[in-house]
Amino acid sequence: MKKIGSYTARGIANESETEAGKPQLVHLFDGRFDTAYRITSFKVWSSQADSNTSADCIGKLSKNPDGVTAAINFFRADDDNQIAWAVSGFGADGANAGQFAESIIDRDNLVVEDLYVYVRSASTNTDPINYLIEMEKYDITEARGALTMARDRAQGDIL
Repeated sequence: MKKIGSYTARGIANESETEAGKPQLVHLFDGRFDTAYRITSFKVWSSQADSNTSADCIGKLSKNPDGVTAAINFFRADDDNQIAWAVSGFGADGANAGQFAESIIDRDNLVVEDLYVYVRSASTNTDPINYLIEMEKYDITEARGALTMARDRAQGDIL
């Protein structure tokens, strides 16, 4: 693999979209099977930081749009489509309780197609949750790209 660039994607998503099975789409697929992305950083944080609202939130990145959305099964390391998880908090009194607290990224991730951002919030399900994804783009063989896509589609979801 040859690195051909570094990229950033950022935006907002909310829990009501996640619960409805409509995660935030991050367009990456360029129609080619000889390029792929490796996620290097993933952060989430609430857009609300006032004295009346707890701004704790969590997020995950998935390689498909039909991942687990229920709170009880939200973080699943046994779902190979989930490749990154993040938590963030900001106390209701305005005190920093771990804003940009931590993220876990599967180092073996390789994304040929698109990414999907799922979030959950401790305040309201319509609270806009910010996300920032840093990634590197690589030149890969078409065979590796096709195999990665086939593997991603064959793994399915954990229910």
